Amino acid sequence: MSIILPDRRYGLGLLDAWREINWPLIMLLSLIAGAGVATLYSVAGGSWSPWAANHILRYVIALMALFVCGFVPLRYWLALAYPAYFFVLFLLLLVPFIGEVSMGAQRWITLGAVRVQPSELMKVALILALARYYHGLEFKRVSNPIFLVPPLLLIAMPVVLIFKQPDLGTALMVAASGFAVILLAGLSWRVTIVGVIAAFVGAVTAIKMGLLKAYQIKRLTAFMDPDSDPLGSGYHLTQSKIALGSGGLAGKGFMEGTQSQLQFLPEKHTDFIFTIFGEEFGFIGAMVLLALYFAVFITAANIAMQAKSHFGRLLAMGLAVSFILYVLINTGMVMGLAPVVGVPLPLVSYGGTVMLTVMISFGLVMSTWINRDQDTLRTASTVSSL
Repeated sequence: MSIILPDRRYGLGLLDAWREINWPLIMLLSLIAGAGVATLYSVAGGSWSPWAANHILRYVIALMALFVCGFVPLRYWLALAYPAYFFVLFLLLLVPFIGEVSMGAQRWITLGAVRVQPSELMKVALILALARYYHGLEFKRVSNPIFLVPPLLLIAMPVVLIFKQPDLGTALMVAASGFAVILLAGLSWRVTIVGVIAAFVGAVTAIKMGLLKAYQIKRLTAFMDPDSDPLGSGYHLTQSKIALGSGGLAGKGFMEGTQSQLQFLPEKHTDFIFTIFGEEFGFIGAMVLLALYFAVFITAANIAMQAKSHFGRLLAMGLAVSFILYVLINTGMVMGLAPVVGVPLPLVSYGGTVMLTVMISFGLVMSTWINRDQDTLRTASTVSSL
């Protein structure tokens, strides 16, 4: 009796898709989220509230979202790429009118019973749209200046809106993720060098024209000399370095971190949570956590390389690069190797929209894995040509 295998070129049924789930990726993500739960439990002084219990609940909900996104055939994500981007862009446009103000910034809007941060959703929507654009573009046109205009506009529109909230850190990271996709699409190194020079000139011009506020400039430069303003712009970084250094090789022990327990470190449950983890679990614990992040990146990059469709390769690799960029910037920020720009640590920092965004992005990576043998996306009936 012969066994009929499913034709993977055109997508799989739900049962077959479930069998194709990349469980090592799920395990890695769960371990990182577990580290977040433990750290948030410690930060709260050994209490499940207000952060640890909610972190577990949000992870479970976000994990279900990952599975749902993973089971959606890749050709549908191709079709939804532009609508998703412009929907999130519309939400960003609404923020100045109906957005909630918190800690001097207007970044959140309420949709029914759900409170979302559109700038976080744009991290995924932008990569989707750029992968869709380059999927339909001939390789010889990738470095043509004329065909660089649409992707640069796709990046510039949300970056400007996010910057005005103000949220300099997220704006910079969204821009970096977008440019990463352009590079992955095969941009010529000559054009890349010109772009880097133009970006540097633009940044200097923005500073001279006063587009950056004084506190933003201080945050970008304080990491070079935090002792120059130890009670002001350099306070966060100084306390973070004290905590990390005091952790030593093996750490002070779970719930024994003095910087967190004695309330010396601000934003300890969000931007500076890696500091708390490093203080309690030391250099060894910090390296284990970073190794888990690196393993997630390698797994996602391997999925990208196995995808037969150009859209799948760009989507998975773009999301993997964006993920690791956030890890590198956050950890570099708390160690004094990068400016303090308010970037959360994925799956460990507390935040509902951040958690959901990360897991949706890996749902798209999972969809790429499940549909990795689909090489007919360009002619799918549900997708019109660019």
